[in-house]
Amino acid sequence: MTLNLTAEEVLTTTRSVRKRLDFDKPVPREVLLECLDIALQAPTGSNAQGWQWVFVEDPAKKKALADIYRAAANPYLAAPKPERGDIRDEQIDRVIGSAQFLTDNFEKAPVLLVPCLEGRPDGAPAGLSASYWGSLLPAVWSFMLALRTRGLGSAWTTLHLLGDGEKQAAEVLGIPFDQYAQGGLFPIAYTKGTDFKKAKRLPAENFAHWDTW
Repeated sequence: MTLNLTAEEVLTTTRSVRKRLDFDKPVPREVLLECLDIALQAPTGSNAQGWQWVFVEDPAKKKALADIYRAAANPYLAAPKPERGDIRDEQIDRVIGSAQFLTDNFEKAPVLLVPCLEGRPDGAPAGLSASYWGSLLPAVWSFMLALRTRGLGSAWTTLHLLGDGEKQAAEVLGIPFDQYAQGGLFPIAYTKGTDFKKAKRLPAENFAHWDTW
């Protein structure tokens, strides 16, 4: 089933879904591959297509990844957050609560995804690092948009990459750590309802610069 959404609706209502992930509804592989086919149309530097996509359904491996994630996420979520003096302060408790829910229940998602890209940007200068991740992250976002159009959701998380977490995850999944870097850890599930709304964001003029900073 594909939702009847305009391109603008898909772009503005694809949220990081945590509490509304349906842990009990199976996610067919063919749906994931449909979304991946769409994602692979994203731009990639020099048309290298050096990406690899590791989908995890095995309960033991999902639990191992969740434990790696929790080791970094729980201290991060418990740490004090800076006050910014705007709408972000009003939302922080809800965001942290949602993130903690996902942290506590990560392995319950029917599928986890670890997208990878050939090579490693460790210590690379800004230009090379931007070029490197620019060959993976647009495709990952396209994948999340494709999920949204099919009634599924996800959340882009990166905390498992801290410290030794990325290497530990590579060992769990057999990813050749010296050859591929991981771009995140994504829970994937059908969503409880599909009526997502725009997020409350600061206005565009707060971030726009014309000809100079």
